[in-house]
Amino acid sequence: MRTLMTTSLLLAAVLGGCAAAPVSDAAPPAPEKLKVRVLSTLPHDPGAFTQGLEFSGETLYEGTGLVGKSSMRAGPAGAAPAVRQELPGLFGEGITVLGATAWQITWQDGVAIERDAKTLAELRRVTYTGEGWGLCHRDGRLVMSDGSSKLTFRDPVSFAPTGGVDVGRDQLNELECVGDSVYANVWQTDRILRIDAATGRVTGEIDASGLLDGAERGAADVLNGIAAVPGTDEFLITGKLWPKMFRVKFVPVQA
Repeated sequence: MRTLMTTSLLLAAVLGGCAAAPVSDAAPPAPEKLKVRVLSTLPHDPGAFTQGLEFSGETLYEGTGLVGKSSMRAGPAGAAPAVRQELPGLFGEGITVLGATAWQITWQDGVAIERDAKTLAELRRVTYTGEGWGLCHRDGRLVMSDGSSKLTFRDPVSFAPTGGVDVGRDQLNELECVGDSVYANVWQTDRILRIDAATGRVTGEIDASGLLDGAERGAADVLNGIAAVPGTDEFLITGKLWPKMFRVKFVPVQA
């Protein structure tokens, strides 16, 4: 009888313990809603079809697109580039700078160009499959977009794919890696997504509309270009054929 009672008590305890620890299927929190607060305005080349924007120290690097007009440039923000290299015959896209070298990808040419970060001289070319849109780097690897909902991780030396995440939102364009997050311009919109780089979950949605006035907007193309300002929580943002860049903070939308 004692054995039977002990067994019954143990079984009840086990079942009770299972009931006390249900598996959670709660949905992840909704993305934080943010907007831009403009801190200052800088001039930008209105002929630059901006595809990539990134700081390395105090130097601002910019990659531009369109066949016959593609280039990579570097210099002080808001000033004429101190150095510039053309990319003849190809349609340039995103860029990123890793120490002594820089990468520039192309849209549908399947070619990535490695450059000297100081002179922007071409060092070599490697090939990849699919389209190239945006590029940044974090934790010793490259992060690349191709216009779909996926971010592909790549080896910074071989450019070979090493994994990736699905964000669940397509049209991911120019990228900026900051800490554990990837910021992505959404093509043909005035929105920027903040993405958890490890999981692909969208943690923030930034409304960057209203930066250009009506006359400026008429001659400009879409928002595309985001560069974190080193040592701050600020960013430079611009767009294709925009006459201005904006130094901004991303701030929560008040309910």
